Amino acid sequence: MVTALKSAVIGTGVISKEHLQFLRHSDQAELVGVCDLSPAASRYAAEQFGAAAAYTDYRAMLDQAKPDVVHILTPPQTHQRLATDCLEAGAHVICEKPITLSYGDFETLWETAQRCDRHLIEDHNYRFNEPILAINQLIEDGSLGEIQEVEIRMALDVRNEGGRFADPNLPCPVHQLPAGVIHDVITHMAYLALQYLPSIDRVAAAWSNHGGGDLFKYDDLDAIAIGGSVHARLRFSSHTQPDCFSIIVRGTQGLAETDLFQPYLRCITPRSGGKQLSPLINQWVNGWELINASVSNFRRKVLQQTPYEGLHRLMAQTYSALSSGQAPPISFEDMARTSQLVEALLAQENRL
Repeated sequence: MVTALKSAVIGTGVISKEHLQFLRHSDQAELVGVCDLSPAASRYAAEQFGAAAAYTDYRAMLDQAKPDVVHILTPPQTHQRLATDCLEAGAHVICEKPITLSYGDFETLWETAQRCDRHLIEDHNYRFNEPILAINQLIEDGSLGEIQEVEIRMALDVRNEGGRFADPNLPCPVHQLPAGVIHDVITHMAYLALQYLPSIDRVAAAWSNHGGGDLFKYDDLDAIAIGGSVHARLRFSSHTQPDCFSIIVRGTQGLAETDLFQPYLRCITPRSGGKQLSPLINQWVNGWELINASVSNFRRKVLQQTPYEGLHRLMAQTYSALSSGQAPPISFEDMARTSQLVEALLAQENRL
């Protein structure tokens, strides 16, 4: 029989809904509290997702509900203080990205977790999306050969006047991050690329503000990271459409491609028909895959399913690990390398 861990959530933003949905339906967790500075938001979230209590003071929640696990889903500037207090209160911490604003701060927070004998986990949810798992299986099977390149490309219309990032009268907290709005998503791009980079040997990054103005620090990033013989390109654009979050992994034998916003899997690999027929067979196979993906994506739209499907898989594995005393699926090395790559991308000496 699975013993449910007492869980609590700090923050009621967009990503919080996904965490709360998991906690509400999981037999691995008992939702004992939701905390937000807004009494109305905390009460609504508690009622909507069946939490035992609503709070506006996270310290009161830690003292009264005594959670085993706390999900920190607040703006990044608050993460270190909140996580430190939760760890010292005896709770494991699952924290939204970026977990801290610098690698040095992450090291300090990790030392706190070790001292308190608690687990610290950063949300690397896209690693657990089905298309990424499928690409990794192709690599494990040897279908792509030896990996040589990975390209992570994200296009988001963050300057849309009706969007949450572009309101100058109510600036979004992420504008205060070192890289502004892009900093809010660069962690995702970094940890996905690092799955295929054996090391971080060289980094070069071009940060730009093509749209101008004082609200956005940057709205465009074109960067490359090299580890051994593997090249990783990270590209963010706010001026191209449609919105996308595409990943292409190229090896010595073939490539695999997907878009996490509109999931599909396209593979170009050697086929049984030999070198001459392989292109035709690949087109035929990938054509059917795209047709099936269009049907699946239409169904996701109707059911209002989001690209966060990997988060539920990550949470399930994390709670299983915490319950059984095993290591969580996101390791210290995963988080440390991600933080180091983001810091290298931001470093002045690596700028183009």
